[in-house]
Amino acid sequence: MLQFGPAMLWIKTLHIIAMVSWFAGMFYLPRIFVYHADQPSGPVHDQFVVMERKLYRVIMTPAMISTILFGATLAFLQWDYLSGQGWFWVKLALVAGLIEFHRACGRMVRAFAAGTNERPGTFYRKFNEIPTVGLILVVFLVVVRPF
Repeated sequence: MLQFGPAMLWIKTLHIIAMVSWFAGMFYLPRIFVYHADQPSGPVHDQFVVMERKLYRVIMTPAMISTILFGATLAFLQWDYLSGQGWFWVKLALVAGLIEFHRACGRMVRAFAAGTNERPGTFYRKFNEIPTVGLILVVFLVVVRPF
């Protein structure tokens, strides 16, 4: 097991806080999409557009960037250990998938704002499960380190 000095513990703490904030947004935004898909125009639509844009730009994106920066710092500081760990590479692949999920959310935010969304609420109910599966797998890999 690696020993963490005070600076590493601060970085790890900030990484976890940023990750929790990012996931909170990834859980909530698709849920807003579920309801927005049923309101393609009008005042409720306009309110959803504002909520989605602010959640994506003000909370999710800075949290994602912070998660990546703090995580990259931790990886850099432990590279000799992590580079040989299979679980770490699988975790990075999952994080890449979560970044793509985030980017897909951005495209959906823009589609709703432009009034061009064509997907029903049922699509977004299923889409909403992706970050849950990602979180479960990443936490499992980091805690259990199965390989």
